[in-house]
Amino acid sequence: MENSQPDFSLFEDLRKKAILKQEIYQKTLSSFKIFKSVMLELVTAYQQKYNGNQPVIPFEFRDRGEFELELKFGGDVLIFMMHTNIFEFPRLHEVMKTSYIRDDKSRSYCGVINIYNFLADSFKYNRVNDIGYMIGRVFINRDMHYLIEGKRELGMLYNNFTSSVLDRDKIYNIISSAIEYTINFDLLTPPYDEVKLVSVSEMQASLENMKLKTGKRLGFRFQADPNEFREEE
Repeated sequence: MENSQPDFSLFEDLRKKAILKQEIYQKTLSSFKIFKSVMLELVTAYQQKYNGNQPVIPFEFRDRGEFELELKFGGDVLIFMMHTNIFEFPRLHEVMKTSYIRDDKSRSYCGVINIYNFLADSFKYNRVNDIGYMIGRVFINRDMHYLIEGKRELGMLYNNFTSSVLDRDKIYNIISSAIEYTINFDLLTPPYDEVKLVSVSEMQASLENMKLKTGKRLGFRFQADPNEFREEE
């Protein structure tokens, strides 16, 4: 039986895809480092303006590792998390219909930075059953073009993937918009029937281990909306 010859075009396809993903990863990581730098600048500016003022309202940054950043302000926490993998937009996504993608399909591959909102007390008291919400996610491709899927302040302002190029000023606007959205995303009382029953074991447990969930919209079901959350009973 003759030995089959290796398909060198297969090797080349492998290398091209891997090089593309490595390039996008590096550009996403460099952008994430700018997120960190901007957050530190915001914390410094806040401290310079309000240091020593009463009452003390926290505005603090915490480096949670190479791929996680935390910004705590008032009673809220924003966590920015960079995914280490590269993704492609689904075929039915709106950006796939643009000439920008049709002219070069490699532009549809992106790194992703997710933005989550939690209550600060959830971490302070180790309430492991509390709920957080993804309020936005930033897609970044090899050209440094970016798109944000998100709610209100985030999703309405940055959605032109064809022409929007990510830079330091844009990152500042993204962080500011995430903070503004979080400030206006208030904690609502859950429906009475959802919380009226508590077991003896739950009541005896310490606050850190209680199974009563807390979240800004706990007890409500969400529907997709282009601008904002819709609450339904």
